[in-house]
Amino acid sequence: MPVLEGRGLGCHRGGRVVFRDLSFTLGAAAALVVTGPNGSGKSSLLKVLAGLIRPSAGAVLYEGRPTEEDRPAYHRATAYLGHADALKLVLTVHENLAFWNRTEDPARLTQALESLGLAAFGDLPVRLLSAGQRRRLALARILISAAPIWILDEPAVGLDDGARRALAAVIAAHRADGGLLVLSTHQPVDLPGAQGLDLEDYAVYDLPEMVW
Repeated sequence: MPVLEGRGLGCHRGGRVVFRDLSFTLGAAAALVVTGPNGSGKSSLLKVLAGLIRPSAGAVLYEGRPTEEDRPAYHRATAYLGHADALKLVLTVHENLAFWNRTEDPARLTQALESLGLAAFGDLPVRLLSAGQRRRLALARILISAAPIWILDEPAVGLDDGARRALAAVIAAHRADGGLLVLSTHQPVDLPGAQGLDLEDYAVYDLPEMVW
């Protein structure tokens, strides 16, 4: 059975149609890379899939059921990373991650920090971290969520080469455990066997009326 599906999805933002008739199917351990120029709706699509905005048409299905039928269960199954890191600057690195640790397993928290090169910063307030370190901590928040579906909007922004390799490693481990991934990116990320979805194929252009 497919784990995540989009059926005939459409989206209106700011009074205009961003995309329409968009469909895809993802099974366990799959990856979907969303591409398209700025303004084509990449972030909007990821927010639709994360349940943050409702589609104007179509439906998102999780394990064969529309997500609207049980939004809390779908919310627990997803972990979303947007352009903002969603971190509390006054809290420490440990305190931020502990809030998102759904398993309440301290070993999982330690493992997440080690996987993304943050083990030495556990007691440091987040406001003292660099932009790249904050992005790594935001990714650790996704890792520690134990959610089977990761939805990542430009996850490699602000990361150096070493951090991008760490990101590729945690994504590979997530997929090896059967987790799936949807992401948009302009940065190189190693995703063997990933599907592609170009939003230019679903764009809606309002052409001016021609006068002859």
